[in-house]
Amino acid sequence: MRYALLFLLLIGFNKTSFSQTEKFGLQDFYTYNSELEYTVDSIYHTLSERQRVAQMIISSAGELGKPMATVKKLTENNAIGGVVFLKGSKKTHTESIDALNQISAKNKTLPLLFSMDAEPSLFSSRIKGAKDVGKTIDIKTEAQSDLVVNTINTELREIGVHHNYAPVLDISASNEAIKSRSYGSNRDSVISLANQFIKCTQEGGIIATAKHFPGHGLVKGDTHKQSVYIDGPLQEVDNYKKIIEDGVLSIMIAHITIQNNEKYGTDGLPSSCSRKIITGLLKEEMGFKGVIISDALNIMKAVTILDNAPLLASKAGCDLILMPQNENATINAILNEMKKNSAYKKQVVQSVKKVLRLKVCAGVI
Repeated sequence: MRYALLFLLLIGFNKTSFSQTEKFGLQDFYTYNSELEYTVDSIYHTLSERQRVAQMIISSAGELGKPMATVKKLTENNAIGGVVFLKGSKKTHTESIDALNQISAKNKTLPLLFSMDAEPSLFSSRIKGAKDVGKTIDIKTEAQSDLVVNTINTELREIGVHHNYAPVLDISASNEAIKSRSYGSNRDSVISLANQFIKCTQEGGIIATAKHFPGHGLVKGDTHKQSVYIDGPLQEVDNYKKIIEDGVLSIMIAHITIQNNEKYGTDGLPSSCSRKIITGLLKEEMGFKGVIISDALNIMKAVTILDNAPLLASKAGCDLILMPQNENATINAILNEMKKNSAYKKQVVQSVKKVLRLKVCAGVI
């Protein structure tokens, strides 16, 4: 099997060429499988150190993202592991993904992980012309949720998107940044509906993402515009217990600073750059073993005020670094830190293997 796998890597395989021999699904991500472990390790060992770190980097495309010429260049240079698609038409998104897949195949490099903020409330703006599925706040039953998710999943699969940054697990629709993106202010219904969204999304072969950990609903302000604070106890973090228990594959970390909290205070850093929150709370205390992704690092004022926020996010425990301002500089910073810090180097190895495992289980590889 090892030689067959190496041959596939050498000739440059993508989802289309590999689908006939596809053996794993999203349901396998958390299950020990010796063949899956071997597959991930084999892929890992074909990559250079720089190519490994690049798997952690998610760039952006679409009308609000980086120019397509830039993203193509990053793909050609093997400097990213995936792309999030922002606003655009279905035709443009599909053509862009096809073009990037062709570059990966031509250069015999690993296919990219494609993602989108396809929450119900944002769906029609992310894919202009797609069916309007309404706002998240208007979803009241699991049956209604399933209809919405099936529509979203169908569109994402047709475009070629593997990873949905949804659903929002934040309580309350009154927060400036969340608004109608929340399921409401009733904790039990928020958890139940979000969990159903995740279950249906992942059963349909799309990776789901619970966000924004440790909770963005019961705070004032918008992290796109300023630093935002949880002042005192973490009122929304328990929302994630059931979600984690039932198998959500990824969780996104908010750029929210925590103060006046003796145990979880972040010392002025946003949660996305706090090892106490990501590694200490989410990984160790809550037992989350899935893929952890930072919120966007390119324009959100709560994090762009920091020096080298992408490296801080990685050191804190993020596996995927979302939309750093400079992808190559981020790779260099991580590589330099790995040379000085053996414990961090081991952590990066774990992150890269997690991302590769996710790609294999999602049928990307």
